[in-house]
Amino acid sequence: MFSRRDLSRLLVPLIIEQVLAVLVGMADVVMVAAVGEAAVSGVSLVDSISLLIIQLLAALATGGAVVCSQYLGRKEPKQACVAANQLLLSTVLLSVVIMAVALIGSKPLLRLIFGNIAPDVMQNAEIYFFLSALSYPFLAVYNSCAALYRSMGNSKVSMKTSLCMNGINIAGNAICVFGLHMGVEGVGIPTVISRATAAIIMLVIVRNENNVIHIDRKLRLGVHPTMIRNILRIGVPAGMENSMFQLGKILVQSLVATLGTASIAGFAVAGNLVNFEYLPGTAIGLGMVTVIGQCVGAGEYEQARQYTKSLIKFNYLILAALAVLLSLLAGPLVSIYNLSPEAASIAEQLILVHSVAMLVWPISFALPNTLRAATDVKFTMLTSIFSMWAFRIGMSYVLVLVCGWGVMGVWIAMFIDWAFRAALFAWRFHSGKWIARSIPEAS
Repeated sequence: MFSRRDLSRLLVPLIIEQVLAVLVGMADVVMVAAVGEAAVSGVSLVDSISLLIIQLLAALATGGAVVCSQYLGRKEPKQACVAANQLLLSTVLLSVVIMAVALIGSKPLLRLIFGNIAPDVMQNAEIYFFLSALSYPFLAVYNSCAALYRSMGNSKVSMKTSLCMNGINIAGNAICVFGLHMGVEGVGIPTVISRATAAIIMLVIVRNENNVIHIDRKLRLGVHPTMIRNILRIGVPAGMENSMFQLGKILVQSLVATLGTASIAGFAVAGNLVNFEYLPGTAIGLGMVTVIGQCVGAGEYEQARQYTKSLIKFNYLILAALAVLLSLLAGPLVSIYNLSPEAASIAEQLILVHSVAMLVWPISFALPNTLRAATDVKFTMLTSIFSMWAFRIGMSYVLVLVCGWGVMGVWIAMFIDWAFRAALFAWRFHSGKWIARSIPEAS
């Protein structure tokens, strides 16, 4: 169903888009680092919360992408367009509610989650959280529209929009932080502006009726309960999985926050840099939703198997090169962030260990996208939630508080979580229990 050229047109822009996102994240941290470690730590803590919201919205977008992809595989483009309208409606409403809660309760939420951290770190976190919350509805629009284009096998549109968004973000950061000396606000304000710009661009072009999947030109989205249920059937389990995953990371982050500013900063910088190793898997995972979704919609399960194996192999090929490169450049890259010697040493150690552990990551996080695209979402949800709480969270507290391993204990617990996921997802894929699952017939 997909030629090599089709796969290249889908995956290459996705990889570029992921690279841009990571580079902007690095630029944010580097620029905030010029303000001080308290600012870096504050931004890092808030980013863990923002990722929870982003993953929740992305899960709904994934639900819509799966539904649209399966309808395209069935040769039902009209139903795919109805699903597109309902996806946009659902994500925007949810994002507005989340934004309102975050704006009203920002200070209590931060204090509840992170407790007694240094006052200067908390002050920076409060400012950045408020500004981040303003961008959630814009991010919801962008993610939904980008998911629709990926469903059509066209990821170049979201890549170009991402390039524009990230360019605005970096330029705004430079002007606000270095030119206007705005501190944390200098990173938060450009984020809002850049995401708003991207949302407007995507919303305008996704209304083009020449697209196989498009939104109503006058934004008359309507309400179709059956279609919303189809989207939520995939999006809710995926959202619960992603939310629990990010909630677990927040709890772990709160544990790291008790280890001192050097550990927080070193952990934040290491986490920022190792994002490069996730790039191929994240991009390929997004592409798998389209490829496997259309195969499942068309009933071509054997093709779904073969595409999965080929894409996982491609993931490992790119990952090997990235892991070796990052390990060799760990020292020079960490030095860019102007950390204290203690924090820099922690970051370098974490990066080296992480590069070795990435051996199991593609099976843990890319492979499950095949199961999700086939709507086998309950299994991935239950596996992920159990693994997160039993291993990443539970073992983190044991290794840090009981064994005294410090921030490295958090890293080791994460790798145990990965290994457990990899074992179960590999078994599920080879068992074939995910086959013959799809969205209900259109009514």
